[in-house]
Amino acid sequence: REFNVVVLGAGGVGKSCLTAQFVHNQWIESYDPTIEDTYRTQQSVDGRQVILEILDTAGTEQFVAMRDLYMKTGQGFMLVFSISSKTSFEELETLRDDIIRIKDDEDIPIVIIGNKADLEEQRTVDRAKAFALSQRWNAPYYEASARTRTNVDEPYIDLCRQMLRRDDNHDEFREDPLSQRADDLAAKRRRRKRRKDKCAIL
Repeated sequence: REFNVVVLGAGGVGKSCLTAQFVHNQWIESYDPTIEDTYRTQQSVDGRQVILEILDTAGTEQFVAMRDLYMKTGQGFMLVFSISSKTSFEELETLRDDIIRIKDDEDIPIVIIGNKADLEEQRTVDRAKAFALSQRWNAPYYEASARTRTNVDEPYIDLCRQMLRRDDNHDEFREDPLSQRADDLAAKRRRRKRRKDKCAIL
């Protein structure tokens, strides 16, 4: 299987460092703001071979127009914040809302990562708050450190499992015409509801 993973989050939270550690086992010391980087790697997940195309994006405050395109093509999303930056944590809500709006689906594979876990003394995001968010969204939460390579692989593997599960379920749906019809009807109902929700000022 081949999957597109998109890494999203505020600037400077360590998205590139996490991705470089996962793909190349390499720590990037200097901060160089990313516009867009693509990594390709093959992983074995529960005995299945998976090819990941990982898109490391710019911070949320830059290149906003490009973000919709990333979200359209992505099949799984890593939402990254820094445990030492409350604003980066608060930005996750908007990111997830955008993903759901663009994908028109609330059940998208997502993993939340609190990066820079080695900066415990500078923590401003309470661990309990991050776990509460993770439960509300039904998305796994990991505290990671790209610097010390703590919990770097686990979030990606978790996301792979979610994408594989989703893919397997879709394969079953495709084989079952009744499920396909039910799926189409549900999508139509969602579109009709959205049309009704809009108001026009005359």
